[in-house]
Amino acid sequence: MLILKHIPIRSFNENIAYINKDCSIYKVDNIKTLTRVEIHGGKKPVFAFLQVVENSKIIRPDELGLNSEAFEQIELSEGSKITLTLTPSAQSLQAVKRKIAGNILSSKDYCLIADDIANNRYSNMDIASFLVAMGSFVTPSEVLDLTQALRGDKNLDWGGEEIVCDYHCMDDIPANKVDLIITALVSAYGLPMPKLVLPSLNSTIGVLDAMKVLANVEVDARSLKKQVLERRGAVASLENIDICAADKIICGVERQNGLSTLERAVASMLANKLAAGITHLLVDIPVGIRSKIKTSQEAMRLRKLIEYVGDMLGLNVDVAITDGSEPIGSGIGAALEARDVMNVLKNKEEAPDDLREKSLFMAGRILEFDPKLRGGQGYLVAKELLKSGKAFDCFQMIVKTQGKKEPAQLGHLTRDIVADKSGSIVRINTALINRIAILAGAGQYAGAGIDIFRKSGESVTAGDILYRIYSCNQNDFAFVSSIIESGKTGFEIE
Repeated sequence: MLILKHIPIRSFNENIAYINKDCSIYKVDNIKTLTRVEIHGGKKPVFAFLQVVENSKIIRPDELGLNSEAFEQIELSEGSKITLTLTPSAQSLQAVKRKIAGNILSSKDYCLIADDIANNRYSNMDIASFLVAMGSFVTPSEVLDLTQALRGDKNLDWGGEEIVCDYHCMDDIPANKVDLIITALVSAYGLPMPKLVLPSLNSTIGVLDAMKVLANVEVDARSLKKQVLERRGAVASLENIDICAADKIICGVERQNGLSTLERAVASMLANKLAAGITHLLVDIPVGIRSKIKTSQEAMRLRKLIEYVGDMLGLNVDVAITDGSEPIGSGIGAALEARDVMNVLKNKEEAPDDLREKSLFMAGRILEFDPKLRGGQGYLVAKELLKSGKAFDCFQMIVKTQGKKEPAQLGHLTRDIVADKSGSIVRINTALINRIAILAGAGQYAGAGIDIFRKSGESVTAGDILYRIYSCNQNDFAFVSSIIESGKTGFEIE
């Protein structure tokens, strides 16, 4: 037996076990690659990947070290006696190999894959292989089977609620934080909307980043259910809710390598919504030359796939195809986006019109899930809820219930980007604008980002401010300034 030791290292959801090269119990001379092991001694076996340590100060020959992820799972204290055995590769990897070869997998195959991933039998490299396999081709029936497998058997129950709503956007459009405004409007109307969100896959500033500026987002399942049933809404992290374990692990790998496909994204999104107990879902498909979905033909294909899987699994789905050609709102960055959201909810004159209108349009579509409302009435009801201040009051209650935070300060390092000539703004490169915001520190610092003052179609005079960069770190500020000085501003003027 070996003595358990905690090695305080996090490895992005991958269980790692560390053993000394001179271990007296297990022979490690022949270990050449990452080896799968099964660790016994806790309530249930823990699977991990073995690494050999040469320094006895880190791991003694009579110890087995576990990184933080594995140590938390084994639920034993340091010094406990444990044993380990070598274990073969996960059986479902054979199915992944068949998928790479171009075969269609069965529902059973996808269930085995999801189960092995959820139980940490896959390394991050194995998961990446699965994502590559999914990128070759996937049939609609496979997307359905994968959705069911990822959903799992742990689901939130909302009791007698006949309609539980949510909204999901299929792309990370910069500044597009309509989710928060929609949650306020729908909750103010009285329909329950548990907005559970994972961190953004594309390293942009996600909904959670903006909400974190305003309130605590680490809400457990019990508190979430109580809040939604009483306040009718919540905006919280999905990480703290015990559903879709395999999908969370896959998403973590996708954030590292960017291998997500639209089919995988559909399965992930619908699995999470179903497991969260959502009965009625509005899906937003933004289309634009710089967006994930570039043509209306692609959008229609995606729409049909979402509707097919949703219908087969009993989810009431409405799909809206929208303009994703440029940012929605003014601020890109957590504090700036939270400011825009609050300005809309407070009916301030400086609130971005495009953010307000898209929020009202989307909220109106969701409100019309209520059979009491006729087609077209949803927008008018949403508009009145916003104008009357009921949506703001409801959002304030959500923030207070989750734990209100002090306002974040904008970065102290600023730079104004001005028009280099007079003319009309014909195009905004959303991908470049988003990259500039990230290089300025958005996503790392709440106060970093970009404040956009001009939009496409507007006339400008040379010297007019197009946008302002905020940064909190001198190195970030210097680097993003070098990008700007190379002539890459993201605005095309003619």
